[in-house]
Order: sequence, then structure tokens, then C-alpha cells
Amino acid sequence: MMDKLSQLRAMTAVVADTGDINAIRQFTPLDATTNPSLLLKAAQQPEYQALIDQAIAWAASQGGSSSEQTALCVDRIAARIGNEILQIVPGRISTEVDARLSFDTAATLERARRLMDLYAQMDVAPERVLIKIASTWEGIKAAEILEREGIHCNLTLLFSFAQARACADAGVTLISPFVGRILDWYLQNTDATAYAPADDPGVQSVRRIYDFYKANGYDTTVMGASFRNTGQIEALAGCDSLTISPDLLAQLADDSGDLPRALTPAARTGESSAPIRESEFRFQHNDDAMAHEKLGEGIRKFVVDQIALEQQLAARSKCVAEVMQ
Repeated sequence: MMDKLSQLRAMTAVVADTGDINAIRQFTPLDATTNPSLLLKAAQQPEYQALIDQAIAWAASQGGSSSEQTALCVDRIAARIGNEILQIVPGRISTEVDARLSFDTAATLERARRLMDLYAQMDVAPERVLIKIASTWEGIKAAEILEREGIHCNLTLLFSFAQARACADAGVTLISPFVGRILDWYLQNTDATAYAPADDPGVQSVRRIYDFYKANGYDTTVMGASFRNTGQIEALAGCDSLTISPDLLAQLADDSGDLPRALTPAARTGESSAPIRESEFRFQHNDDAMAHEKLGEGIRKFVVDQIALEQQLAARSKCVAEVMQ
């Protein structure tokens, strides 16, 4: 009997949810994803220190204010780490736009294009990069424009069916519905203390989106994300893609039990496939207390880690400048 990770790979694209080069080498995923939280952790690893110093020096050479240099340095590091990961994985890397731009379509477009330019300078083919954008209305509209330009997008922090509908309408390449964070909300805000995997509200959310997409012929990839346990992963076996942390990948690799397929394309769902208008999107998303709260919380947490990374780089930049003097 194959281990469960091998069985999962036979029906689902397995993605590593980490910026840890060693973990990616160990589990050989198809793709990898990063975000400000993962970059903050990666920036503290010894193997990235030379890369970070190079990015600091490069950003300083571009001129501009200290804040502009720091922002440019963060993007350079994200692209450099992404490029390092692409030397290992055969597929794609997801790199995230600054979460502080989540409600600014124009600024999101500018930052996404800059990230792609940085990858192009390293001769990375555009089809190997997904730009991660928060699934706000403004973010989805930016992704719609970027997709027309040939820049493929991963819409993250997705919690509501309204977000999923809008992403499908926009023709985005991939969405990342957050399974574990949905579960967290229900455990904190209801009387439930545990769920069987099939009844897990995060699992059910992804299943609903997956069935809707397949029944209506949308090309957008559904990639479940933010898992709390392997039971959630097993309950979504057969999903287009799943992005999984190294510790859960290890648990799956160590388990030799049978893993049956849980998701198969549905013929119909009864859900409306009419394009969702902005007013509908905003009302339906706001009407879903879990989704409304978790989207805001997710953006805030990514901003906190983004700022922490910038502060770390600013302090290191001063040290580099002193050494060079």
C-alpha cells in the first residue's frame, strides 16, 4: 500500500505551503506558495542571508526614499526566494502582493506588474508565477485585468461563496479557499467543539465551490488551503489542488492507510451561474459573518507580518550600510 501522500498525488496536485527550501526538497511538491508570514520566517533562515543582503544593496542602488527602497527590497526578496524555489519545484510559485493594497485596484496592478518584472529579470517564464491577491472586490477586479495581460493570479483569503463566484467571473487562474480558518471561526463562535472531516465547515465550503465550478465548466483551479489536520485534507482528496504545510505533508507520508477519492465533478448544483454584480458581492459577503470577519482578520495579519519583515530589513540595511562604509 502506498502512503497517503503518494495516493493524494495520484488525484490532486500537491503544493507546499512554505518558503522553507529544505522542506520543499524533502517533499518534492508540484508547486509552492508563499505569503508575508512565510517570507518573514524564511528571511530568518541562514541560507537566505546572502540573498537578503544582495536585495538590500540592490534596492539602495535604485534610489528613492527609505520606505520606497524597503518596499522594493521586500518584492526583490519575494521574487528571489520564489526563484530559488522554482529551481526545485517543476511547476509554479505563488508570490503575494502587499496586503495593504487589498482595497486599491490600481496599486495592486502596479505592484503585481513590478513583481513580474523582477521575475523576468531572472529569466523566469511568466507561466511559472502566480500573483497572490486578497479576494476583495478590488483585488478580484485587478486580477481580471492582470489575467487579460497574461499575468496569472492566485486569489487568496477566500472564505465566501460570493468571493468564489466573482473569481470565476473574472477568469482567475486559481483560488485558495481557506479551510482551517473557516473551522477556527466555527469553533470559536458556535457551541461545536469538533467536527467529523466530512462535516467540517471549511471542507464543506471547498466542496460547494468545487462542485459549482465543475458543474458550470469554469477553468479556475480550486486549491484548498490553510489546513488544521490531515482529516480535512483527506476529505478533499480529488480537489484540483491542495496547498499543505510541511508538518501535515510529513504526517500523510507516514500514513499507509487507504485514501479514497472524496471529490468528483458534479453534473449540477442548483447554484446560479449568472455573473455576480458588485452590490450582490458586497451584500452576500458581508451577510456571511464568518467570511466578513476572517477576510478582514487575514488581511490584518498579513499586514502585521509585512511590516515586521520591513522592519527587520530596515534594521539589517543599516548594518549593511555601516559595514560598507
